[in-house]
Amino acid sequence: QGELVESGGGLVQAGESLSLSCTASERIFRPSTMGWFRQAPGKKRELVATITSDGIRSYSDSVQGRFTISRDNTKNTLILQMHSLKPEDTAVYYCNAREHFLVYWGQGTQVTVSS
Repeated sequence: QGELVESGGGLVQAGESLSLSCTASERIFRPSTMGWFRQAPGKKRELVATITSDGIRSYSDSVQGRFTISRDNTKNTLILQMHSLKPEDTAVYYCNAREHFLVYWGQGTQVTVSS
């Protein structure tokens, strides 16, 4: 089992919602900026959203206003709530933890949005 473990992917229709979770050890989670990336077939991996250890959030333009990233430091869990999903959101979603030069990745979870 890897350092970061994602769950919650699946198949939904356009306009529906889905929530992703990522759990990590406290050693990794607490000091890290946590984030979600995604990679669609034939495309480069792209940043979706990040949240610092202090709770400062940032989003890519493509998901701003539709996705919400949050973290529960008591459970060492990262959440991505996705609303108004579009077919172009279809991708493998990866959890990421970054602290200075240390970077960790999850194994990825598939999100498929049908039109």
